[in-house]
This record gives sequence, C-alpha cells and structure tokens, in this order.
Amino acid sequence: MCVTAVESRPAGVIGTSQSPSRRPAGARGMAFVALTKPRIIELLLITTVPVMFLAQQGVPDLGLVLLTCLGGYLSAGGANALNMYIDRDIDALMDRTSQRPLVTGMVSPRECLAFGITLAVVSTLLFGLTVNWLSAWLALGALLFYVVVYTMILKRRTAQNIVWGGIAGCMPVLIGWSSVTNSLSWAPVVLFLVMFFWTPPHYWPLSMKVKEDYARVGVPMLPVVASNKVVAKQIVVYSWVMVAVSLLLTPLGYTGWFYTAVALAAGGWWLWEAHALFGRAKAEVTGGKLKEMRLFHWSITYVSLLFVAVAVDPFLR
Repeated sequence: MCVTAVESRPAGVIGTSQSPSRRPAGARGMAFVALTKPRIIELLLITTVPVMFLAQQGVPDLGLVLLTCLGGYLSAGGANALNMYIDRDIDALMDRTSQRPLVTGMVSPRECLAFGITLAVVSTLLFGLTVNWLSAWLALGALLFYVVVYTMILKRRTAQNIVWGGIAGCMPVLIGWSSVTNSLSWAPVVLFLVMFFWTPPHYWPLSMKVKEDYARVGVPMLPVVASNKVVAKQIVVYSWVMVAVSLLLTPLGYTGWFYTAVALAAGGWWLWEAHALFGRAKAEVTGGKLKEMRLFHWSITYVSLLFVAVAVDPFLR
C-alpha cells in the first residue's frame, strides 16, 4: 500500500542454509506477521475508522468497527504478502528491505504465496458475510489493484508508479463508509481524492532519500529519473491540490468548523514544509541538509490529524 515505514539494513541474500520449517516457532510466527507489514496497516486503519464515525454521524456499532478493522487488516496483509512474494528478487538487493522474511529464508516463497492468497480469500468472505458485500468487493479490488496493477505492472515500468498505484491505499476510506451505509457518497469520494493526492508527496521524499536503492534494482521511482528540483516541484503541486480537496467536505455539508480548522492548520504547515523542501532543492542542497524526511514524517502526522478531525467533527456540530 501507499504508506511506508523506514528501514535501513545491510543488503541480504535470499534464503539460508536452514529450512524455514526448522526455524524456531516464535520467530516463524513473527515472520508471518511481518509479511503483512503491520506498521503500514496501522495507518490504513486510521483512515478507515474515522470515516465510519462520519458516516454514522456519531459512534458506529463497535462490533462492526472491529469486523471492518479485522477484514481490512487481513485484506491489506494479504496484499502486502503477495507484494513481497513478487518483489523478493529486488528486496534482496535493497538495503531497507534486505531483512524481509523471504530474503532471510525465514519463510519460503511457496509459504508466502499460500499465506497471501489465504488472507485474500478469508478477508473477502469475512467482509461479505459479516459486514456487507459492497465492502468485500471494494477490499478485494484494492488488493488486486495493489498486487496486479501496482506491483506487477507499474512499479518497474514507470515513474508514475506511486501516483496510480496509490489508488489501492485510498480504498480504505470507501470501505469505512460502505461498511456503515452499504453505499457510497461524495464524502468518501472527497477523502479518497485527499489520499490520492497525499500519496505522491508522502512517498517521494522517502524515495529521494533511498533513490540509490531503487536505482540499483532498476525501479524508476521519480527521484531516480528526475532531479531533486523536479521532484520537489511535483511535491508542491500535489500538496496544493491535496489541501484544496481536503477543504471540500465542509461546503458539501459533511463537516463543520472543527474539521475545517484542523484541515487549514495542518494543511498550512504541510505547504510550508513542501515549499521549504522545494527551496532547498532549487538551491541544490544535497545530503542530510536537504531534510527531505521532514516532510515524510510530517505527512504521517498530517493524515492522522486530518482523520481524527473527521471522527471528532460530528460530535461538535
């Protein structure tokens, strides 16, 4: 999915001399958990649950929230496992992915493939049988988009990979809304677009920092094929569109003063950081002085604050 945890480790080699089945059970269990990329899924759930509060205009059924979160975790976890299965060749050559379970040999490729498919099937049935089938198809669509469209088609072929591949990470807002209403509306569409325009300026700063990794394996992330100045300019453009779209919820009647205040304050700070990064890039600052990770870390805080405001706003109107 579109949200990324930063890891920095020495590059590894696929497999080990010891069979995965002979590894300690506890370590093997943790390896399967790692296949789901739980740190990334945490942020996906942060964009799911608040939308359920907005759809309910209050507190949604807590059982429904738990089932939606469980289904979302299993679906995203299955997508992440299948992503690791497909990308195991380049993961072994990149510093920040060199300790993933398939690279170290803690989990075999066959086990990873079976695990990912199982999670995909179980999550779809869980959504369909306990939440509703609209949410089930949305979750399955997100999984297939991430695995097939992003990982298999876009990632290694175009610098626009994260732009369009990020659509999968936008789907939780639709799933959160549909789990409550069994329908869709303009509110989740607006939040979907916020996440769509958020994803590139969230991910590109990280890509700027680790572009040597991507260059080594031939993945054409934008910072690999364009200068820091060009990337930073794109970040500014996407950031302005993202902030503008985030302010549409209130005139459409879905939110009030509290959400608007948070969106303006958090968005204003984001734009400050984006323009500061662009200024440093234009001055041809490189290395640690570029401070590209400031925007990456703020991007996670921004989306957390924005969606907390989405959940709180109905109680203040």
